[in-house]
Amino acid sequence: MVDLATTYMGIPLKSPVVPSASPLSAELDNIKRMEDAGAGAVTLHSLFEEQIESEAEALAYYLERGTDMYREALTYFPPVQEYRRAPDEYLEHIRTAKEAVDIPIIASLNGITPGGWISYAKRFEEAGADAVELNVYFIPTDFHLMSYDVEDLYVKIMKKVKSQVSIPVAMKLSPYFSAMPHMASMLDAEGADALVLFNRFYQPDLDIENLEVTPNLVLSRSAEMRLPLRWVAILYGHVDASMALTTGIHTPEDVIKAVMAGADIANICSVLLKEGIGKISDLLNGVTLWMEEHEYESLDEMKGSLSQKAIAEPTAFERANYMKALLSVPSTITI
Repeated sequence: MVDLATTYMGIPLKSPVVPSASPLSAELDNIKRMEDAGAGAVTLHSLFEEQIESEAEALAYYLERGTDMYREALTYFPPVQEYRRAPDEYLEHIRTAKEAVDIPIIASLNGITPGGWISYAKRFEEAGADAVELNVYFIPTDFHLMSYDVEDLYVKIMKKVKSQVSIPVAMKLSPYFSAMPHMASMLDAEGADALVLFNRFYQPDLDIENLEVTPNLVLSRSAEMRLPLRWVAILYGHVDASMALTTGIHTPEDVIKAVMAGADIANICSVLLKEGIGKISDLLNGVTLWMEEHEYESLDEMKGSLSQKAIAEPTAFERANYMKALLSVPSTITI
């Protein structure tokens, strides 16, 4: 009998497939369906710093200022009333989710300053959350901001949250740090319980007809998992924190690759938005079948088996693979 159990941040999970933060988790019925389909845990949609910190009147002023002059300004933010009620509703959502399902519920907190919003992590814990995921969705556009300042921001936020709660804390990272191993090791040394690789920043588009900057959501593809796959494989065995691989997981083979690279869990989102919550069962059935065919009895037997420290040619994750890839391209290509 194949054992799909894993451990993430010290929390036992029945499977490695965990829906990541998305609008799907805003509905209690969806969370129940995720559990029924075999999800090991569920990460709730994020509560944003802006929803917590701003006074309703001040927020209304800044969100609505100029909307009488620029119609596109109305599309930047949701209605103000949603901001006013979101924090309390989010806490109640945690409570009801915990009562409705047996799998762990991971709350998500999204912000970019070491401010008072961080105290909501404690309220997550009091509401029953099993862990907190920090989503620092930060685009450093200040020309005077140095790389160290950006790294220090993440560390300070993580340390502050850790000081507030006793439940595990995961840090969701972007892939844009110049020295990823150092960044990961700093967070690990300061007590991060998990590293989630990677945050997928959504890039705006330009409407050249209406001269507008427009939001643009493009769902992921399997090929996009190669970036987090590489870094999970490199970091495995060098940090004590758990690792979650997120972005691009669409097939059972993708889940297996994540585990073999060294991830404790595989976060999924786009595939659920495309194919429905029932896809979780398909992924787990496919993983089980593959493990039976290849005579694996548990995920522990597979975990990290294709990490950098485990393979015969560790440089495959570094420059050598770049050279090999280039040499594999035919010298003459007919178009």
